[in-house]
Amino acid sequence: MRRGDRKRREPDLGTLSARTLLSLQKELFAALAEQGHPRLRPRHGAVLAYLDEEGTRATELASRSGRHKQVIGALVDELAELGYVARRPDPGDRRAKLIVPTDEGLDLLARSDTVMAAIERRHAETAGEADYAVFKRVFRLVAARQSGQAQ
Repeated sequence: MRRGDRKRREPDLGTLSARTLLSLQKELFAALAEQGHPRLRPRHGAVLAYLDEEGTRATELASRSGRHKQVIGALVDELAELGYVARRPDPGDRRAKLIVPTDEGLDLLARSDTVMAAIERRHAETAGEADYAVFKRVFRLVAARQSGQAQ
């Protein structure tokens, strides 16, 4: 590769994914701050993006997010302190705990879903509904393959 070629070539999948994630997070968390959730940070997405309304075990959050269990534990501690989640006994296994969204957490999840739906609608309008649907299908396949979840 000649000097300067890296600057001229098309961005690779990692660069495009990083740009997309960072800009999505910036827009999402700015909107959430305007809607009454100013203390959340993008790092909290490792829990919130994968949290089920009825609760999710920390080990499952770690698996879904690809983060270490210790990282998820620290994030859950932060979110509990902020009032977004609580730890409850898992009815299926009393030794285990579920991370359950509080009323404030449920409000946040609903607002987050609304903001993300608006972002996706905007992209679908820009690219065209059919092309955006193909993009999402292919991107899901690539993401699953990259994370070792492809069938």
